[in-house]
Amino acid sequence: MHIDFRAQPTPGPDGHGGLIGELITRPGAHLPHLLTAAGHHAIPLAATMAAVVLGGVAVTVWVRRRREQRWAEGARQVEILVPPQVAPDSAQVFWEHLHGALARRWWQRWWWSGQHLLGFEYRISPGEGASIRVWVPSCVPPHLVENAVTVAWRGARTHTTDAAPPLPVAPAGQHSLLAGGELRLARHARWPIRTAFPGDPAATLINAASAMDPGTTACVQVLARPVTTRPDQHTSSSGTPTAFAGFLTEFLREFVGLFLPGPVRAARTPARPQPRHGYGSGDRQVGLEQSARDHAAAGKAVGPQWATVVRYAVTAPVPADADKQTCARVAAMVRGRAHAVSSYLSGASGHNHYRRRRHPRLREALTARRLGRGDLLSAPELAVLAHLPTDTAIAEIHRAGARALAPSEVIAFGGPGTKPLGRADAQRGRHVAMRVSDARHHVHVLGPTGCGKSTLLGRMVLADADAARGLVLIDPKGDLVTDVVARLPQHSAGRVVLFDAASTGRPPCLNPLDVLTFGGDLDLAVDNVGTVFARIYNQFWGPRTDDLFRNSLKTVCIQPRPASLADVERLLTDDTYRARLTTHVKDPVVQRFWRAFDSLGDSGRGQLTAPLLNKLRHLLLRPFVKAALAGGPATIDLRAVLDHGGLVLARLPKGRLGEETTRLLGALLVARTWQAATSRADTPEAQRRDAALYLDEFHNFLHSSTPVEDMLAEARAQKLSMVLAHQNLGQLTPTLREAVSTNARNKIYFAVSPEDSRDLARHTSPQLSEHDLAHLDAYHAAARLVVNGQNTAPCTVATEPLPPPVPGRARHIRAAARTRTTPHLQPPGPPVPTAGPTLPAPKVPRLDPRRR
Repeated sequence: MHIDFRAQPTPGPDGHGGLIGELITRPGAHLPHLLTAAGHHAIPLAATMAAVVLGGVAVTVWVRRRREQRWAEGARQVEILVPPQVAPDSAQVFWEHLHGALARRWWQRWWWSGQHLLGFEYRISPGEGASIRVWVPSCVPPHLVENAVTVAWRGARTHTTDAAPPLPVAPAGQHSLLAGGELRLARHARWPIRTAFPGDPAATLINAASAMDPGTTACVQVLARPVTTRPDQHTSSSGTPTAFAGFLTEFLREFVGLFLPGPVRAARTPARPQPRHGYGSGDRQVGLEQSARDHAAAGKAVGPQWATVVRYAVTAPVPADADKQTCARVAAMVRGRAHAVSSYLSGASGHNHYRRRRHPRLREALTARRLGRGDLLSAPELAVLAHLPTDTAIAEIHRAGARALAPSEVIAFGGPGTKPLGRADAQRGRHVAMRVSDARHHVHVLGPTGCGKSTLLGRMVLADADAARGLVLIDPKGDLVTDVVARLPQHSAGRVVLFDAASTGRPPCLNPLDVLTFGGDLDLAVDNVGTVFARIYNQFWGPRTDDLFRNSLKTVCIQPRPASLADVERLLTDDTYRARLTTHVKDPVVQRFWRAFDSLGDSGRGQLTAPLLNKLRHLLLRPFVKAALAGGPATIDLRAVLDHGGLVLARLPKGRLGEETTRLLGALLVARTWQAATSRADTPEAQRRDAALYLDEFHNFLHSSTPVEDMLAEARAQKLSMVLAHQNLGQLTPTLREAVSTNARNKIYFAVSPEDSRDLARHTSPQLSEHDLAHLDAYHAAARLVVNGQNTAPCTVATEPLPPPVPGRARHIRAAARTRTTPHLQPPGPPVPTAGPTLPAPKVPRLDPRRR
């Protein structure tokens, strides 16, 4: 039916009337026509609009669910390891940094990917302790959150894994009892919560959940999404968008205005009296409170805003066949713990506060990590909800070890003329190496047993062997030499000289008194041997014994054949042999000594020689030691080893030789090596080849006549790099500690004791503190290297394992080493350059002395 509205009366002069007026005054005449028109037009239109609205809602929900599904498929979980010291404002820096990194433009938010969100989760379990994790969806770029953590919390470490549900799954034969809910703001979101109050909410949460029964797990999840719209347009007090609420109010006002004359409730609204005492109220106190709230709301609206929701839950497993009393008891315990966990934000009550709300599908909501229209919070407020505990006394929290520091760009990464150290744990895939020319400043390696110290030495030895650089390795344990021999390159088999105390074959002869075979300084040799014996047996070595030993050494060395320590024992016990040798002594001082010795008589001579003879016999009774020290002319030319790329590997386990014998044999080998290194002074510096001396437990072997500080200073000029490794600073004398601290400039520290970390932190501060040095992971080290004579900033390195052993390589090298003598070594070619074409020497910026 068609209705002709032209016949309807026109409005009257009073402003009322028209169609609506006619319908009100004469409803019976026009109501049938209106109902008929509605049946033909309004109802189909309403149905169409309802279908469009429902379709739009369905599409929106589908798009949102698909978006959340894509986020969850590649999501990751970043566990934050708490540093030893946490600054109170670090969490605010963290959230402000992420707001700028995650906030997207309006067209990006309405597109398929949506606005990114994060989940800050606390998980506390009596068996596992307390862990803090950040759930990161797949749409967030890699390492973004990890970098934000290390920037905000100095010294924090991160461990990234695939995302996992926040609550554990009940094992087979059990089911879980769950209690929890949501924490939502009780008042309008424009009113802020309290951000400055005594106590630490995170510490309160962990302490409240740490006393739970075994198997119980508590979880608090804070979901946060950046908000870029105006805060006053985000939410109302009931969670309804303010713009939409205003539209509904205006629409209702206009609709009611069709029926009522004039403005709505204009005549019924009394005039508001003006305040007499100030802001907003007649009461001065109320006015001040209102002013404070408004100032707080204005301050909240200034900074970055986040849409947030807080969910909490406590779960505990019970047997599937448990009776009702057991289930009721566990359920009551879970509810009580859930209430205790939910109260961790009670201290934040101020202009606004949190109240608990039930959630019908709490476990699914925690796992899905869905965030609808949450509560609006500023960055300082969000930092109260989600932060690292500042209380250092919490033992349950997972704390960080040493911080990861990237190496300087001037540090070598590998290639010819370098020694590998490992990989930088702060830069994935970045190798760290030390140039051979920088290794001449010597290397100090410190760390306890089992931390990776021997692995590092093994890789450096293999690099030298592969580059045909001469080296001497002394191992007082034995495992290092065994590992190296099984992995040596094939071309180095003919250059190996092996001392193995466990071998049944005849070892090479060192003979520290042989100055005839390869040449040498007699006085220096005698001085080195005498000093080594005096320092090894210092508790039983007096001035008369030292005098007797040095005169005996000089006497036996005058014979035409190479002398040995066995000749000293014969000189003191065989009168005929002694009389024959003393007749050829030219030194008047030595002649007077033997005349005085002979005048003592048998009893006096016995008392004088007994302390020396018991030590010599103790050595010579061991077949390996006698063959290595007194087996005839020396078969090892250490000068040729250093110049021509030989490999001297001394396996001297203390368990087989004894501590004193190992120290004596190793010290004599070091003394001979030093004597050979100083003899290279007659070679032009440009023609000297780089060589290395590796000493594990080096404090046992540095007993030569040359002071350690002088030895370290002069070795660099002779291109002999010394790698000094040991376990702790207590093993060193004050003089030796100071010499190594000053002259061994390349520092590599594994996990050291707290006592040592206080002293060693002087070399790594301020980048690495005492805590960092004492909490290094296994096979991780802190390195402070020298590049072109200047110290670089310390970095952390993860050492790499040794390559797999070559089958049959150790047997082949040992067989070749039985008959190998160093006079047959041939120079493999010109000196290997210390820096290849891929490693140009960079220009190191001059460091400020105040930063050292």
